[in-house]
Amino acid sequence: MALELRTHRFTVDEYYRMAEAGILTEKDRVELIEGEIVDMTPIGHRHALCVSLMTELFAVGFRDVAMVWAQNPLRLGQRSETQPDLTLLRRRPDLYATRPPTVGDVLLLIEVSDTTAESDRRVKVPLYSRTGVPEVWLADLEHGTITVYLDPTPDGYRAARVLRRGERVAPTAFPDRALAVSDLLPE
Repeated sequence: MALELRTHRFTVDEYYRMAEAGILTEKDRVELIEGEIVDMTPIGHRHALCVSLMTELFAVGFRDVAMVWAQNPLRLGQRSETQPDLTLLRRRPDLYATRPPTVGDVLLLIEVSDTTAESDRRVKVPLYSRTGVPEVWLADLEHGTITVYLDPTPDGYRAARVLRRGERVAPTAFPDRALAVSDLLPE
């Protein structure tokens, strides 16, 4: 007789109740992905440097048109809440004090990968596409590239373009504000 394992998928509300009850704490580096609580990899020095550089560049260059949301939660529906490395959000008068940002607020989402690029491509990028994130950049530090994903569908992004040092990239929401790929990726 085969034993069938039962699993339980959590909602974002249950995820937060676990935090309120002390089951999950601020020390737990986790995300909720399609109902599963997933450990995040530790942040290495190159990853931290890259996120810091990007945060600074976007805060200076986009302050007047978007809010920079660095390594903060983003609700993607009832069963997913990730912590992208950097998100450009639509400006709101309340600065997201009255409700957290959701997919409809996202102008650009960036994931930085030092050792997790393949799993980010297999898990997070498709999740972002299914939930309608309009533009995702995957910064692959190991290969020195930024992959730009555009035109989300339930089956994945229709367009992907790989950029390298020496090239420039601009969010589609702000095509006149291009940045050098080499400025975004530390050597």
